[in-house]
Amino acid sequence: MDLPAGEDFAVRCGRVWGILIPARAGYLANVSPHYDEVFHEVAQRTERAGSLGKTDIAALVVWKRLSAQTRWVSALMSLPDIQVRAVTQRAVTAVRNTTIPRGEAARAGRGIIWELPGFRTGDALASAILTAAAPQRMAVYDRRVQHALNTLTLTLTPEPGRYGRYMQLLNDLLDHGGQLADGWTARDIDTALYWTGANPHQPATA
Repeated sequence: MDLPAGEDFAVRCGRVWGILIPARAGYLANVSPHYDEVFHEVAQRTERAGSLGKTDIAALVVWKRLSAQTRWVSALMSLPDIQVRAVTQRAVTAVRNTTIPRGEAARAGRGIIWELPGFRTGDALASAILTAAAPQRMAVYDRRVQHALNTLTLTLTPEPGRYGRYMQLLNDLLDHGGQLADGWTARDIDTALYWTGANPHQPATA
């Protein structure tokens, strides 16, 4: 993460929040309130079970609008569900660990999910799984979020460990947002970034 310190960071943070707040409002106004029902259902099941199975992952594939006609899907579906749950249970425990910083917990969870077919590259689906495991702490990452970060000149490189750095970046925004960040979660920020990335020509302020 390549952010300025001191007053420079405060100025940068204020400018970012000036874009996030109307973007979040735009997301809520334009995206159906029913769209995230699948995500919330998976999150509720994960809360009860402490792990995600193949059915949960398949639901998140549809929610993220990813292709299921790839080799990794066949490889994943060929594994016994108990094996998939054994991996995801460890990842759930990792991202829910509040004794370590948010970014470190995200990095640990991402490293565990890496063991499953289809999760060794890219962070979109992996981040959806980890966010379903800890919806009040984690956030979703995808190409629209990356586009928004680039637009806001917030550095997030594709090197290994990106998801951990992403969550640390959102954590810094929450910590330095002051009253602007009141009531916001990391998930709220990711929806605002998603909307900004999908609608790059929207006004920067409300």
